[in-house]
Amino acid sequence: MKSDSPTPEVFSATDFDDILLLIGRLNYSWTNTESLLLHLIAGLAGTTKDVAVVIFLTLNTTRARVDLVERLAKMNTQDTAEREAVLKLTRALMRLSGARNRFNHCIYAFDPDGGPPKSILMRIADRKDSIRMGQSLDLDAAALDHIRQSIDELAKINQSIWGHIAHYGYPV
Repeated sequence: MKSDSPTPEVFSATDFDDILLLIGRLNYSWTNTESLLLHLIAGLAGTTKDVAVVIFLTLNTTRARVDLVERLAKMNTQDTAEREAVLKLTRALMRLSGARNRFNHCIYAFDPDGGPPKSILMRIADRKDSIRMGQSLDLDAAALDHIRQSIDELAKINQSIWGHIAHYGYPV
């Protein structure tokens, strides 16, 4: 007798190692790309790379670093085309922050029956009259495709930022 339900996918320790390697690539890609903000800070602020490094390291969140870059770009002294290009780059980067945060600010749980592991978000979501926490996501093929796509998009943003740095002659 044939069952109508699909056979559940069984995940092994090797599969989880592959997931962790992929999440590591996402982290590396994010950090590598975020570090390019220091060159944008240097160029937009008209300072040296060394001063921009101090500023970059003093700001301890991605949001603060992006806010600074965007505010510098929005100053009246910036060329309109340069401003628009910078804002396009920072907005593209921040669109990917959800994926990065999703897999960095979580714990991982394993299914004892061999199903896909889960990421459990370590964040409280405040609602009007309640809170939600522990949002869970299966680390299945769709989630892994999302991570791969995020890595590919980060690589493109990275290349675009380097192109901007070269085009405007920012300190490297």
